[in-house]
Amino acid sequence: MALVSGPAKRALVGSERLGLGLGLGGCGTPRRGAYEWGVRSTRKPEPPPLDRVYEIPGVEPITYAGKMHFMPGLARPIFPPWDRGWKHPKFDRSPPIHEHPLYKDQPCYVFHQRCRLLEGVKQALWLTKAKLIEGLPEKVLSLVDDPRNHIENQDKRVLDVISHARLWHSTEDIPKRQTYCPVIVDSMIQLCKSQILKHPSLVRRICVKNYKLSASWNRESFLFQVRGSSGARLNAKDPLSPIASREEVEATKDHVLETFYPISPTIDLQECSAYDVKDDTGFQEGYPYPHPHTLYVLDTAHVKPYRFRPDQLRAKMILFAFGNALAQARLLYGNEPKVLEQPVVMQAIGTDGRVFHFLVLQLNTTDLVSHEGVKNLVWVDSDQLLYRHFWCRPVIRKKVVVEPVGPVDFRPETFKKFLALYLHGAV
Repeated sequence: MALVSGPAKRALVGSERLGLGLGLGGCGTPRRGAYEWGVRSTRKPEPPPLDRVYEIPGVEPITYAGKMHFMPGLARPIFPPWDRGWKHPKFDRSPPIHEHPLYKDQPCYVFHQRCRLLEGVKQALWLTKAKLIEGLPEKVLSLVDDPRNHIENQDKRVLDVISHARLWHSTEDIPKRQTYCPVIVDSMIQLCKSQILKHPSLVRRICVKNYKLSASWNRESFLFQVRGSSGARLNAKDPLSPIASREEVEATKDHVLETFYPISPTIDLQECSAYDVKDDTGFQEGYPYPHPHTLYVLDTAHVKPYRFRPDQLRAKMILFAFGNALAQARLLYGNEPKVLEQPVVMQAIGTDGRVFHFLVLQLNTTDLVSHEGVKNLVWVDSDQLLYRHFWCRPVIRKKVVVEPVGPVDFRPETFKKFLALYLHGAV
């Protein structure tokens, strides 16, 4: 038998530890254990077998139900569910969807306040059978340029509104969007109300919040519904007069709606099988301010992934304005699809507290199934900055105040458009 020296023996032992066995089964490939080389195994232990009773036809299992305690070797009993005699909200189980009283075979695609359309405005125009017109109507722009509609010390008072919302209203060093955005919109509405002495018809309006809307319509072979609350709404006793003339409405028959094939028009909409097809304006019959005037859609999400992109926010404005106008039209003219003799006009303003989007919608028809015929009209003026940035703390460099506290690059034209939409119908 050959003798092995000390260094050679240590080399062979080291090779075996590293998994380099040269005998049978080694084949020169490295082998290592679970905790060799500092590597921990990620394999989870197998779960223990379930202690349950297997239902075998003709065989009755022997359980420890009569013993009133656990017995090894005996099967676990299965007791019927306990009936408390009353519904507990924590342990209440909803019935299967096909047993729901509102279950229907045709699915309904619902747009609610958290939906963000992939195709944005393009998809919203297809859903509402509408034609897009860039910019605000001339009727509204005439109110913007008229100096008689301006407020005394208007620019200074708007700057005070911005500073109040971004600096003085909250005790935080840097207030979040969900704090200052509603304050800016509410303060600007109160600023517009100061024109009541010039235009007494503004008394015939009221601003409501947290109302519930529901409006359904058929588009091609799909059933769509706008449901939920979209924010604050300005109601009036008198409806807004039509923007486009009868000739302009008839000219929309030649407009071809833009498609986004191969993307489905129902993408990002909630598919629902248990629903109620109804049109509800959110207000009871006999409400003294029945006509919708302006919708205020706010994007108050502070975390960036939950925010709406500008195109998605405009799509939300279009759909909720369309839902309000459609519910109002069916309340006035019935549920039969037809071209309206007196179109319903609805306005919307969307903002995140800094960038404003203005929209005017004219509902010309409730016949929305096919692409042919009269289309609805939508005017959009988007991406209007009220201010570019707001410094909550002064920027100091080399003991010199470079940027003082306050807004940067204030745009007074944005508030003029906000005021013009508020005064529309009262001037």
